[in-house]
Amino acid sequence: MDMEKHPADAAADPAPAPVPAAPAAPAAGGLRASDADRDRIAQILSDALAEGRLTAEEHSERLDTLYAVKTVGELEVLVRDLPAGAAAHAPGRAAAPAPAGVGPVESVVAVCSSSARKGRWRPGPHTRAVSVLGDITIDLTEAVFEQQVTEFNVVSVLGNVEILVPENVTLRGYGSGVLGNFEVRGEAATADPRAPVVIVRGFSLLGNIEARPRLGARLVDLADKLRKRLG
Repeated sequence: MDMEKHPADAAADPAPAPVPAAPAAPAAGGLRASDADRDRIAQILSDALAEGRLTAEEHSERLDTLYAVKTVGELEVLVRDLPAGAAAHAPGRAAAPAPAGVGPVESVVAVCSSSARKGRWRPGPHTRAVSVLGDITIDLTEAVFEQQVTEFNVVSVLGNVEILVPENVTLRGYGSGVLGNFEVRGEAATADPRAPVVIVRGFSLLGNIEARPRLGARLVDLADKLRKRLG
């Protein structure tokens, strides 16, 4: 049996479909920024403030921008004129790898119960608070801050979470509520740009999340302590 195709039959066979090209990967600077990326840049800004490379006002402005931009490239612009940022962009040098994680995360949980953190305590850089039909109070008015930026991630479901800070601490909030309340009340008139920054991110479902300064409670300038330690 002859297995060869007739030339006319070969011409009638359809050509193989072209393989679609893979989508091009975005440039490194165009990648969406992660929490770890923001933490890395926040630490560089904090070190620059402690070393006197940035004024308190410059640090506050850059920190505001830090949590508003969306890409890694926009974050790098904030530290390009600082030693750690310039080293990453120096010719012939590879950028320093971002930290693998955001470090240990403390947890405060209240399920049909109550929980509190108050008095003389040391909050970590990241704390997770979850309230389900419960009540959580986080009082930072006597806390010892060991970092420039302290962040709280809060979830409230039919519960209540209250966060109190000294009146001269910078307080920022990013969150929302569904049939619930998410409210962060920063006092711009009394906030000290050299003091620590407390960031509250949260979501409330039929619950309440409130962060506010306690008037009359003030915190000693952390930047001065860092400068003395470096000196």
